[in-house]
Amino acid sequence: MGKFLKIAFFFFIGILLIWWSLHQIPAQEWAKFTTALKSTKYWIVLPVFLMLGFSHFLRALRWRLIMEPLGYKPSIINTFLAVLIGYLANLAVPRLGEVLKCTLLSKYEKVPAEKIVGTIVAERAFDVLSLGIVFLLALVLQFNVIEAGWHQLMNQKANAPLENNHHYTLYIFIGIVLIAFIVLFIFRTKLQKTIANIKHIIKGIWEGVISATKLKKHNLFFLYSFGIWFMYLSATYIGLMGTEGTTSSFATAISCLAYASIGMILTPGGIGAYAYLMAKVLELNGVEYTLGLANGTVQWFAQFLIIIVLGGLSLIILPIINKQVK
Repeated sequence: MGKFLKIAFFFFIGILLIWWSLHQIPAQEWAKFTTALKSTKYWIVLPVFLMLGFSHFLRALRWRLIMEPLGYKPSIINTFLAVLIGYLANLAVPRLGEVLKCTLLSKYEKVPAEKIVGTIVAERAFDVLSLGIVFLLALVLQFNVIEAGWHQLMNQKANAPLENNHHYTLYIFIGIVLIAFIVLFIFRTKLQKTIANIKHIIKGIWEGVISATKLKKHNLFFLYSFGIWFMYLSATYIGLMGTEGTTSSFATAISCLAYASIGMILTPGGIGAYAYLMAKVLELNGVEYTLGLANGTVQWFAQFLIIIVLGGLSLIILPIINKQVK
């Protein structure tokens, strides 16, 4: 029930953002929004499809590279299909795909799941660093735009009514701590066994994390990482050409990628958040909010479609291929 409520909560945020972003469009601008969607150059989906598909393939190669110091070298096809299925699972439940792809690879390649979970942790840490570099590039190339967005956010906070809710926050915190202590006392015996199991899992995860520091092919690792993010950036840049009035510079595409990536983290599959943040960045770059939202919606749908198609095919192909191998 807890997991269900967590998933439902994030989906609710996504739906709320869709509602909010659509209500930002004035009534007289609705015709422009629908026209932009109808006049979309849908052929743009093809190059975006190929670029993002290739980025997923590079991610599989990079993941495989991190596993090598552990003594495991799974097949490229199994690793690639597991990555795609992981993306598909993330659309439904955030972060489920990270665990699922480890489980699938463990099943078909006979590698310990807890160790390759550690490689995922290392990979995600590097992705955070890469996203930080993208934000830094956006700040350097579009400082005025980022500054304007910051001032806009600060003005909204300044105009918002103040609420004295810090006392409630303190009470809630104290309540959570007390409940936690009570639960720990009641289930202390089971907790000891659980801690022993957790230690075993953490040991395997730590080995996976450390494997990233023992890479034999550092140059190849950085090349794959650069290729992944360059494909993301290229797909965003080409995607901006998909609707009328949103064709922009590479610098704008970098800012869009930076903020849209945050949208993909906030809600499952970026639903609602991706298009809204894209629209706000484009608006700061002189593009009408209505047109920016239309483009963000189209780009989000293209990525959603790619994952549905490739992930769905992978679910079918993975057991078939491994059955033939056996």
